[in-house]
Amino acid sequence: MTTGSDVRAAFTDPAENLAFDEALLRVAPESPVLWLWRNPVCVVVGRGQRIAREVRIEECARDGVPVLRRASGGGTVFHDPGNLNVTLVLPGPTDRPLETLGQVMSAAVDQLGLVPRIGDRGLFVGDAKLCGFAVFRTKGVLLAHSTLLVETSASLVGRYLTSAPPDPRPLDSHRSPVASLAEHGLRPGFPAVEAAVRAAASHLLGTLVPRPPTAAELARQRSLLHTRYHYPSWHADGAQRAA
Repeated sequence: MTTGSDVRAAFTDPAENLAFDEALLRVAPESPVLWLWRNPVCVVVGRGQRIAREVRIEECARDGVPVLRRASGGGTVFHDPGNLNVTLVLPGPTDRPLETLGQVMSAAVDQLGLVPRIGDRGLFVGDAKLCGFAVFRTKGVLLAHSTLLVETSASLVGRYLTSAPPDPRPLDSHRSPVASLAEHGLRPGFPAVEAAVRAAASHLLGTLVPRPPTAAELARQRSLLHTRYHYPSWHADGAQRAA
């Protein structure tokens, strides 16, 4: 089995979290990397999505909820401290990264006491989505990440995300009913949830050694903040600033 990394890092700015998420991929690690993190309240759209089709813009503006863009594809998600973001970076040829992520999240949720199933772009308990999945691939490395609803209420998610549009397009989010662990009657607390995810990832990927961010990861994060995540046009329409 391989020895990978369990990165322990926390940033208070959601743009810094998104930049670090991508930085973990861009440094091209030679072994698996796991990072567990939480964001303040915000909405995060996929790389090629149109905000007007995905987000209740007036409600976000009224409540001061920022709308940001990530580098991976997939659908729009609501972030707040009540959900856990799980990032897996997998080096080498990995044909089914979302399957690997699904296995990790499914094992963790099973360990916590629910019976999950892997469905369309996410993990479900009954008919309600508990986790959404997305992936971002470079030449030799890929990143798969998930948002696990731990305490966030479904009504809060629906307040800021649009319903499915009547004229669906390929990049639109696939809307599903959602429910958190708490709404399924499970309140283990974040330490227990994180321990379950770490145990599941270690079982599947090999030993994951806790470590702080490397100098290379932090340098790449700063570069990405300059060219993308602190650049308003990136979040508005995906346009980058010249390096």
